[in-house]
Amino acid sequence: MKLAILSAAPRAYSTRRLRQAAADRGHDVKVLSTLRFGIELQHGEPDLYYRSKHLSDYDAILPRIGASITHWGTAVVRQFEQLDVYTPNTANGITNSRDKLRSLQILSRHDVGIPLTAYVRDRKDVLPAIERVGGAPIIIKILEGTQGIGVILAETSKVAEAIIETLQSTRQNVLIQQFVKESRGKDIRAFVVGDRVVASMRRVAQGDEYRSNVHRGGKAEAIQLPIDFQETAVRAAQIMGLRVAGVDMLEGKKGPQVMEVNSSPGLEGIEGATGLDVAGVVIDYIAGQVAFPELDIRQKLTVTSGYGVAELMLPEGFELVGKSISDTGLRDKDIVVLTLHRGTTVISNPKVSRVLEAGDRLLCYGKLESMRDLVPERRKRRRRVKVQQLDPKTLEDLEAGRPGPSS
Repeated sequence: MKLAILSAAPRAYSTRRLRQAAADRGHDVKVLSTLRFGIELQHGEPDLYYRSKHLSDYDAILPRIGASITHWGTAVVRQFEQLDVYTPNTANGITNSRDKLRSLQILSRHDVGIPLTAYVRDRKDVLPAIERVGGAPIIIKILEGTQGIGVILAETSKVAEAIIETLQSTRQNVLIQQFVKESRGKDIRAFVVGDRVVASMRRVAQGDEYRSNVHRGGKAEAIQLPIDFQETAVRAAQIMGLRVAGVDMLEGKKGPQVMEVNSSPGLEGIEGATGLDVAGVVIDYIAGQVAFPELDIRQKLTVTSGYGVAELMLPEGFELVGKSISDTGLRDKDIVVLTLHRGTTVISNPKVSRVLEAGDRLLCYGKLESMRDLVPERRKRRRRVKVQQLDPKTLEDLEAGRPGPSS
């Protein structure tokens, strides 16, 4: 395999480990500075140059895109994608994960726990937003901070309001996030490769520091990650569009709470804590994909006019619930069920005898018009209702049929 590691920091621990792991396995590997590429576009022939010379052919790339060059770095990754060069992390995946607001917006639509988060711009909306996430203490985050930079714990609402106003005055966009008290000073990093967690550690802040990042002096220890945390980490990475990712989670009372999905996770902390060859696992995964690549069926199967891939949700009372796949008549409508998602379980190529349940998600391929007819009516957004306590006199008037004070 001929592999290019895209990195502007060739001497960084992670870059060196990945390069060594690839070389040890007999692969032809080079570290290419992301900033030295040139993109050339013309009709039907996308191309790449490196240090002003035409780039030779590569089987795969491994992007290590720094936060400061996200826009340029993802443009380079996207160009490799146009050239059909394999990458475990797509340009869209990197972009999705790099923006904290964008990533939480995406995760909030799926079965993934996240801390309650608010985002406002007007000064008048700050205090109400703080109350909505549970009140002080709260966490304030700038949207594109890394390694714990731009994460602030505000102990009171007034302090939080002042911090947010100051950050907004410097044109910083900030998130207001619930403080998960039971997880104060510690979090979990799960390293995801493909569809499994290959290493995990708990990071614990030292002294009065509340940020547990290793770069902030946090102490890391290897842990055996519970199955629900593993499933959450893999699901979060795949929702983002990443096959190599570091997923940071809090240990909340309601289970794992995803804080962030990192598209360029560092190796030094997790290899040091676990003693595992994580770099080698990453290289082996990429080599396996080059030899036998997974297809993105949502792109590859839409080859016949009127046919494609869609996901069907089965709410309570839906016509398919309680029927076996064969009894649903989907095959007669030219629809094939590719996978069935039930809770945290994914069933590939489910048997036609399997009975469907409320809450199931079906990934199907077939006639788009037929699948469109099966889509339930769009659910309405739930509204929070404020309950007002009535005084005895008002309650007596209402029971007697007399008009209340606000009538």
